[in-house]
Amino acid sequence: MVGELTHKAAPHYRHPGWPEATPTVTLLSGARLRLRPLRWGDFRAWSDLRMKDMEFLKPVEPTVPTSWSEAHSRLAWWDNIRYLSKAARKGSIVPLAIELDGRFIGQLTIGNIQHGGISDAWIGYWVYSGATGRGVASAACALGVDHAFRRIGLHRLTATYLPSNPASGRVLAHSGFREEGFLRRNLHIDGKWMDHHFVALVADEYSTSAVERLILDGRLLR
Repeated sequence: MVGELTHKAAPHYRHPGWPEATPTVTLLSGARLRLRPLRWGDFRAWSDLRMKDMEFLKPVEPTVPTSWSEAHSRLAWWDNIRYLSKAARKGSIVPLAIELDGRFIGQLTIGNIQHGGISDAWIGYWVYSGATGRGVASAACALGVDHAFRRIGLHRLTATYLPSNPASGRVLAHSGFREEGFLRRNLHIDGKWMDHHFVALVADEYSTSAVERLILDGRLLR
């Protein structure tokens, strides 16, 4: 996954928004954050952080068919990145690393991308617990929303979050997502089917970008 670009050209008809890095934003702490394409070389940081955060991630993510350590082995990473690379080239997914002051600290994915009469996708993310509480997730989500609407050219984004994880709902709300429904036993999470809140956002709901709204709300520095 090479060839990161940041420009304002029209979205590519087949795989718009890929492989591109987003603009960089500044958190209130002064730290700098951006999204950039996930790389093969992210394995060690990805595996280390997710192994450290097993107690936080396992209860909120889809059930893994093996042990947590096996799911985060080098072999599992190769299978995962190979699939993501192929899907990204086809334009059906955009897998992005969350980078804080040049360090990998999480992942944001725009998935099930559909153009034409549907023109929508879902967005999901995870952030290392050692970097939370600083506005990282809200900034990353806003960058992802703007990338989806302004670079990939989508009309609508959806997301879900567990009732037991209201913090994730607040992150999504900061970017403008609104509640559209409640999905019963929607995803298999940590060994059982779990309900989820369903939220959505349409490109023309706001005249400003998600990042600009965070700046105006005092959550990011200009």
